[in-house]
Amino acid sequence: MLPAFLLEVTFYASLSSERFRARLERMPPAILATLLTISAILPYCLATLALGTFQWQALGWISLLAAAVSFWYVLLPKNPAADILLLVFMAAVWLGKLFPLWYASPYPKLYLPVLGQLMWFRTGLFAMLSIRRVKGVGFGFWPTVREWKIGAVHYAIFLPLAAILAWSIGFASPRIPTGWEKTSLLAIGTFFGTLWVLALGEEFFFRGLLQQWLISWTRSEWAGLILASLVFGSVHVFKSPFPNWKFAALAALAGICYGLAFRRARSIRASMVTHALVVTTWKILFA
Repeated sequence: MLPAFLLEVTFYASLSSERFRARLERMPPAILATLLTISAILPYCLATLALGTFQWQALGWISLLAAAVSFWYVLLPKNPAADILLLVFMAAVWLGKLFPLWYASPYPKLYLPVLGQLMWFRTGLFAMLSIRRVKGVGFGFWPTVREWKIGAVHYAIFLPLAAILAWSIGFASPRIPTGWEKTSLLAIGTFFGTLWVLALGEEFFFRGLLQQWLISWTRSEWAGLILASLVFGSVHVFKSPFPNWKFAALAALAGICYGLAFRRARSIRASMVTHALVVTTWKILFA
């Protein structure tokens, strides 16, 4: 399994290199989109051929979805309507939980669908950064000192507000973690895993793209921030048990704090820090 995971991690990590992305941007868009589609299916083939779970139907669906995202801005104009449609399309595939159907593993403890999830984030990010060429996102894997501070401050703002909201709506009670070493390792792993995957992807799409677009369309910083946060919260209503309105309300509040961090730093790296700290707290005290 190691070659498949290393290949996907290599593709994903290449996003962090501005020089590499600049070289990609010099390619004709159709060629770049073709390369993105091919790179999307290679980890799947390596993993499933090694495990004996390869399926032509799954490969076809993965290829079709990856090609749709990769060629989105090759075939469609670079305008707000196409932008919103792409976000809706990517969210629908993600919320549909399709990757566990295609990335089947005979080993229960080996969660193979993570390859599909990384691929989906990566393909969308490359399409936006190197083909759509969005600006003003502050994209990157490692925050600056200022961004760390801004992210931590907005996490500190979120905590008491979340405690009040959780108490008022009867959200789950926190538990006291046991085992200092195990808890510390879990916290570190959760933080950096969230920072570089979940937070990076969600902050890029919700704050770097959607919030900025909504601010531009409404001509109001606060209206754009609040609307993006409400959309972010509504996505979390699908958290089991559905419809999970309490979780969605807390996610919307978190979205406001993430949006404020992004607004202050003008970079998703700051909101990624806040996001990763919130998810780590959730994982340690509630999950």
